[in-house]
Amino acid sequence: MKITEINIIPIKPKEGLIGFASVVLDNCLYLGSMGIYSRLDGTGYRITYPTKKVSDKDINIYHPINRDLGKAIEEAITDKAREIFI
Repeated sequence: MKITEINIIPIKPKEGLIGFASVVLDNCLYLGSMGIYSRLDGTGYRITYPTKKVSDKDINIYHPINRDLGKAIEEAITDKAREIFI
């Protein structure tokens, strides 16, 4: 799968959250509402995938199950975040 589009929406920082990201895969699949957080040690960013609270559990809406795709999404978002936030 190829990441064909990346969008980042900066927000007023709150508890490390600095923005939200979305990606499009192969011009066919939109994945949104990924949180972008500043790392506590200041060395970059970390990405979180959306969840939904059901009773007392957090249920994953989606997340990559392939390590290579997960790494590609994370690198693409963090590279774009560096352009915007630095």
